[in-house]
This record gives sequence, structure tokens and C-alpha cells, in this order.
Amino acid sequence: MKKTDHMNIQAVRTHKIQASSNLLEIIKKYLPVIKERSIVVITSKIVSICEGRVINKTTADKDELIIQEAQYYLPRASNLYNIMLTITHGMLIPTAGIDESNGLDHYILWPNNPQRTANNIRKTLVQRYGLKEVGVIITDSKTTPLRLGTTGIALAHSGFKAIKNYIGKKDIYGEKLKMTQANLADGLAAAAVLVMGEGDEQTPLAIINDLSFIDFQHRNPTSKELKSMAISKDSDIYSKLINGVKWQKGGNCSTWNNL
Repeated sequence: MKKTDHMNIQAVRTHKIQASSNLLEIIKKYLPVIKERSIVVITSKIVSICEGRVINKTTADKDELIIQEAQYYLPRASNLYNIMLTITHGMLIPTAGIDESNGLDHYILWPNNPQRTANNIRKTLVQRYGLKEVGVIITDSKTTPLRLGTTGIALAHSGFKAIKNYIGKKDIYGEKLKMTQANLADGLAAAAVLVMGEGDEQTPLAIINDLSFIDFQHRNPTSKELKSMAISKDSDIYSKLINGVKWQKGGNCSTWNNL
């Protein structure tokens, strides 16, 4: 019988993370042992909290924050749920990723530069634990059009190939695949977020092991690799839908891929 690929995900409970805490110290405290060929998963929320990317609700207008953080946005009146839909750092996401859950009367913004943070964490893990093959994923949750509920997504990754390219390979009947590319980073993020939970679990960290199907890299992803994962709204297969509405320009034209 052929051995099947599998993986193991362990969520890690922590104390309640407060603003301006040291993220690397938190990781060291709660992940005392990390095995070779592991991926450390961190929710973007504690990255943001540690960076101080939190704003008291009494001192800020949420709509103004969303417009400030978004590349493009649609006004609340554009949908049935009175929620601003945005394109932020190349991703279709409600409210520019700004969240209120587990925020204790604060708005929690997306991290300032999660890719840089992922790179720094991987560097620390390599140095502290003497590892050669170790990965990092920073996650958040997203909604999917025409599907109920949220799933995890990778805002940043480091230390492994994020995309598995099947183009040119054969299917079970010998036909060559023409378009299939598997997004491993998002798939792993979705699985980890499912285990870590979305409520009061207080498990913002996870370790993924037994990753026989992952190609680890002894480096950070290159700018070329990161850019290749993004699709412009004009080139997307759903471009007719995306461009069928009148997006308004937000204040954030920066990109996380400038490392």
C-alpha cells in the first residue's frame, strides 16, 4: 500500500498578549522545542498587537481607518451587510483586515509588514534552535464569495515553497495539466487556523509537523517569488466581476513585498 502524505498540527495556548509585547520572546517562551522540517504558524492579530497596531475605538473612526489602510474600497452601502469591502495589499478582504474581536475596545489593524516579520522569525528560529529546514506562516481569516464562513489565509510565509506547480504534469489518465497550481501556504494557513480557532481559544500559535509534501528552502522567499503569487485585478479570472463595480482609491498604495 502506498504511503499517504499527512501532517500534524498542534495549537499552542498562550497568555493574553498585550500591546507592545515582544513577539520573539513570546515565541521562545511557548515554543521551547521545534523539530526540523516544522512550520511555525502565528496569527496576524498577535503580530499587530505586539507592533502596537491597535487603536482605541474612542479615538478613531473605523471607516476612516479602513480607507487609510485599503488600496481600494467600496462604501458600506454597496452591500447588504453594511460592511466596507476592500482590496488591501492585493487581497480581496472586508474592512482592510481591521478587526475588533479579542481587541478589548480597540481596533486591530493588519501588521505593518508581515513578510519582514516572518523573515525575522525564521532567522531567529534557525539561530536559536540550530535548524536548517523550518518555515513560518503569518495568518488571518477571510471570507470566500458564495461560501458561508471564514477560512485561514497566509499573509506571509518564509522557509518553504508556497506554490506547487502542476502545469505540464500528467493527471491519472495521462493528460497534461494546463493551469493547476496549488497554493500550499494558504492551504496550510487554512488548516492551522481551523485548529487554532476563531474565538476565545487563546491559541495564537501552532506548530505543523510531518510535512513530507513540503519543499523547504534555506532562505526567505524572493521578491520575484512573492510577486508571482499575486494576480492583478485586471488579470484575474474573476476580473469581470471585480472590475464591474466602482472601486474608490484608498490611502495605502504600499506593498508588503518590498523587503
